[in-house]
Amino acid sequence: MRTRQDRPEPDDARGPATRVLVLEDSDAIRESVVDALTDAGHVTEGAVDGAGFEERLAAFRPDLVVLDVMLPGGRDGFDLIDVVRGHGDAGIVMLTARDALPDRLRGLDAGADDYVLKPFALDELVARVAAVLRRRGRLPSAVQVGDLVLDPEAAVASRGGALLELSATELRLLTYLAEQRGRTVSKTQILRAVWGYDAYDPNLVEVHVSALRRKLEAHGPRLLHTVRGLGYSLRGPS
Repeated sequence: MRTRQDRPEPDDARGPATRVLVLEDSDAIRESVVDALTDAGHVTEGAVDGAGFEERLAAFRPDLVVLDVMLPGGRDGFDLIDVVRGHGDAGIVMLTARDALPDRLRGLDAGADDYVLKPFALDELVARVAAVLRRRGRLPSAVQVGDLVLDPEAAVASRGGALLELSATELRLLTYLAEQRGRTVSKTQILRAVWGYDAYDPNLVEVHVSALRRKLEAHGPRLLHTVRGLGYSLRGPS
């Protein structure tokens, strides 16, 4: 599991790294989430239970907390929402197997920003975390890759000053690729993050990537690259 000692340095192209605290009692889930968020560029720490949670919040000062609902001991994740809110304006993403509507409403009414149900895809959780951080101003709304400028909140993208006419799906695809800029993402990762399910349909991804690539290349050199056998990568021209 990644820790504060081996966390990544802030990426100057992305701005200072955001800080995420993951409270989850399952070692396997916690370590997977910490690794996925660290790989996405966040400084990430994990915690096992609510003991010492308030001290950890004060010391780490996270921008967002991934908060499991079912925790060992006397306090559950719902109880800890007030603790998080008492230590600043960190975003909160609830993580739970409780799928009943009253439980979801309880978390959102108590102040959570989002609610992710187990089992979940790591790519979807990473995308949800980025969306909450963006809404809270902890991640830049506008993202730039070469001469491509994307503003997910305004739902607009331009290249070389020319506005790109994108469908809603193409915009979601471009947003995900921009969030992962410089990294190679697989078709399965794209399906989970953009379409929200695990079904593997290469044609679905390939068709939308091809359409998006044509629109991008109508205004400049290639930014969206195919990495043979692995997936796709959005990066500035070399």
